[in-house]
Amino acid sequence: MIPRILIIAGSDSGGGAGIQADIKTVTMLGGHAMTAIAAITAQNTLGVTAVHPVPVEMVLAQIDAVVSDIGVDAVKIGMIGSADIAHAVAGRLEALPGVPIVFDPVMIATSGSILADADTIAAFERLMRLAAVVTPNLPELEALGGRDAVLGHGCHLAEKGGHAEGECVHDQLFAPGGARVAETVEPRFDTVHTHGTGCSFASALATGLGAGLPVAQAFTRAVRYVRAAIRHAPGLGAAHGPIGHALGTVPFDRLAPDA
Repeated sequence: MIPRILIIAGSDSGGGAGIQADIKTVTMLGGHAMTAIAAITAQNTLGVTAVHPVPVEMVLAQIDAVVSDIGVDAVKIGMIGSADIAHAVAGRLEALPGVPIVFDPVMIATSGSILADADTIAAFERLMRLAAVVTPNLPELEALGGRDAVLGHGCHLAEKGGHAEGECVHDQLFAPGGARVAETVEPRFDTVHTHGTGCSFASALATGLGAGLPVAQAFTRAVRYVRAAIRHAPGLGAAHGPIGHALGTVPFDRLAPDA
């Protein structure tokens, strides 16, 4: 059966990140994307100009509609909108035992715009306790208290190295006990067109888990997909443009690493 992936996240009007990037990623990797939109943003490659959280009742109604009919094999959580939404979503997901959850603790957009206030970040604690994997970038990991603090919630940690310095990007996957179970070290791309990489990575990871892949294999495939999409970025917009989710129409399963 096609993996059914529920995405709980914000909408990006520019199409590069958020729900739009999630749907493209899940589709490219052979999954069926379903959504519960938690916030609406007005944004482009230059930044975010407006954010409107969706009412809690509507977020829950979207989740309930999907779960009650189509079913869910994995969940990806991105921009959550508010602390109230975070707690309400956690309550709903607690009723889905055994469904792997990938939590991308979105705090700051690629453009630098703030997407989560202090109360919302505090509510992330509950979502991390439910997650199979948490996928922060390095500034987000620091804001969450570091590697040990995240792993203390009983989740895997995908520690993304894109914000570090150096000629190579070091991405690592840690098990709840702290053991490193997968890593990739690849050359860094000289590009500003990386808008949506975090969203896309988390969605790719969730699709792999929903398809039954072991977590290390799902992690490696997600890294490979995002790197390929960066290489195929279409160069849109005046600043941080979107990555090329469609990979130049090349079927993903026919791509060599970094093709």
